[in-house]
Amino acid sequence: MDAKIEQLQQALNESQRIVFFSGAGMSTQSGIPDFRSSDGVFMQDTGTQYSAEEVISHSFFQAHPEVYFKFHFDNLVYPDAKPNEGHEFIADLEDTDKQVAVVTQNIDGLHQKAGSSEVYELHGTVNDNYCLECGTHYTNDQLELDDKGIPRCPKDGGIVRPDIVMYEEQLDPTTIQGAVEAISRADMLVILGTSLIVYPAASFVRYFKGDHLAVINKTPIQLQGENVLVFEDTINNVFRQLEVRGN
Repeated sequence: MDAKIEQLQQALNESQRIVFFSGAGMSTQSGIPDFRSSDGVFMQDTGTQYSAEEVISHSFFQAHPEVYFKFHFDNLVYPDAKPNEGHEFIADLEDTDKQVAVVTQNIDGLHQKAGSSEVYELHGTVNDNYCLECGTHYTNDQLELDDKGIPRCPKDGGIVRPDIVMYEEQLDPTTIQGAVEAISRADMLVILGTSLIVYPAASFVRYFKGDHLAVINKTPIQLQGENVLVFEDTINNVFRQLEVRGN
């Protein structure tokens, strides 16, 4: 076993309260594109004069729901995506005597699909939707689209929007509180597939006061501290070399 992998394995073994902070690189390993790379969501043609970043903003959604939802279903919803080795390792770790939490910037729900139970979705999820009129929630399978492709509530005809945080919207305060508390209590933090450039989510890392900090990301990121374990590698490649162990 590689020396750095051994260090990571030992840190996982020694830690009782572990938080995994995941970003888009976690999902790309499951075939879901990220946002900012050359093939990412923000590079996709919207079929309009508007950029992808404009389309997924709150004001644009309100003004042009038909355009928004076409882009949403084409580029943000991946019902056939499956959890990868990283998702499964984290979920399996919950079955030991360790306290495991996930703080994620992703909206795909793959952590829960793998079996993780304590997941703080900072940017919401595409797997839950609610009516803007009555608040009734619907899964994607329950959505009923009108002739313009806009999901409508069968109770009152209201637009049913995804429970995600669009541009111009604030993060959910309850989710923020849960994420910050989990990170501040952790004795190990593992950062997965994020360059930590998206704020305010990336600022949560500063609440970590534990002993073990590890980063798995394909591109370099800057973090303070001498004892940070850094892997410039894919998530699947690192996690397939690890074993799930309790204390």
